[in-house]
Amino acid sequence: MILRMFVTLSVVLCVASLSLAAQQPNVVILLADDEGYQDIGCYDGPVKTPDIDALAEGGVRFHDFYSGAANCSPSRATLLTGRHHIRAGVYGWINDSSQRTHLLLRENTLAEILKQEGYATAHIGKWHLGLPNQKFDKPTPDQHGFDYWFATGNNAIPSHKNPRNFIRNGQPVGKLEGYSCQLVVDEAVSWLDEHRPAEQPFFLNVWFHEPHAPIAAPDEIVKEYGALDDPAAIYSATIDNRNRAIARLVAKLHTIDKPENTLIIYASDNGSYRDDRTGGLRGMKRFNWEGGIRVPGIFYWPGHIPPGRVIGSETPAGLVDVLPTVCGLLKITPPEGRHLDGSDLTPILIPGEKAFARHQPMFWHLQRSVPIVAMRDGPYSLVGYRDFDVPDALVFKEEWIPAIKKGTYKNYQLYNLLEDPNQTRDLAAEKPEIVEQLKKKLVKINASVMADGADWHLPN
Repeated sequence: MILRMFVTLSVVLCVASLSLAAQQPNVVILLADDEGYQDIGCYDGPVKTPDIDALAEGGVRFHDFYSGAANCSPSRATLLTGRHHIRAGVYGWINDSSQRTHLLLRENTLAEILKQEGYATAHIGKWHLGLPNQKFDKPTPDQHGFDYWFATGNNAIPSHKNPRNFIRNGQPVGKLEGYSCQLVVDEAVSWLDEHRPAEQPFFLNVWFHEPHAPIAAPDEIVKEYGALDDPAAIYSATIDNRNRAIARLVAKLHTIDKPENTLIIYASDNGSYRDDRTGGLRGMKRFNWEGGIRVPGIFYWPGHIPPGRVIGSETPAGLVDVLPTVCGLLKITPPEGRHLDGSDLTPILIPGEKAFARHQPMFWHLQRSVPIVAMRDGPYSLVGYRDFDVPDALVFKEEWIPAIKKGTYKNYQLYNLLEDPNQTRDLAAEKPEIVEQLKKKLVKINASVMADGADWHLPN
């Protein structure tokens, strides 16, 4: 009898051990809003961000990491789908009151993929991929794979301080007291404690508002960077405050599970609107120059991703790679029959026998940007200007879509980013053969993207 009980207990313990061993790691994405390439400490920025820097030191930091687009909504669509944002239905930043546009339900988001693999999923923070209103019925984050959501449609209103426009699972929350980044982490911690099924791995998607305007931060932090009415000091303080919030969240994650059981990814949705925070790169937010699309990029997974490495400029990566990379790291097969524009970075993050190869160049198209298109292929950046006319308006209008889909480009410029990261010397006249080679690739990718683009201008 005792022997039988011992054998039974051994079998139970063995099965439990196998179950724990087979459990997938938790996945956490931390996304800044409008953070420049040279804002945070580990990118030689002026803001004190020791806890974000610790993620870089404990993992991998990319020197050349790129947003999905030069502004908000399209970049977020690219992050969640691994596809160019126009394929996902998002041409520019979404204005819910004047546009039908939203992230298409036909897309397979990272949340949906992980949910199918048994993950609990939550989105906390800014959304900006379309929310329903009195005029347009749009899907909510739960229809894109998130079990739980606490979000704003766009920016924190009236500012980061005491926002009043958060929605929790479809219900307006009302005015909150505190600063947005801390409130977002409060909600994330609450979800981890009270709503997360303890037996499931989880995907926690945390999208902060800072340092997007209108900005606000505690006076005691602002004082560390300058006068209380100095916009640069307030801007820096919003990032510092967010770092402190991230410190609380990471500490909580480490009490829930061992650090080696949680993959953390940190990045920004696009470059800064301050040209003094781009690290000398040309351009800023809304422009397809390097200053508008190059952002921080950090992958942290102790015990799996070797720490303390900086991936140099010769190997660029970006938000478009997040979905295929998470699938690769977790050994999940991405959705079949759907073109992914991003590539799996696993061979870079976890070096082995397999070499990394990007299957297509990185490509950006943003209607109001000048230049309108950009492509990164190896060391080269090719940019092009619009060869068609649309009205000059900041907010995207769906009536432009036919012109955009048929549009062509002109005045191509070529830059070698390894030699000239600030894009000061156009090589197009010196290297016409490279321009022609890259133009063929750009036109091919562009045609594929436009073929998939949603026709929001049509009645149905």
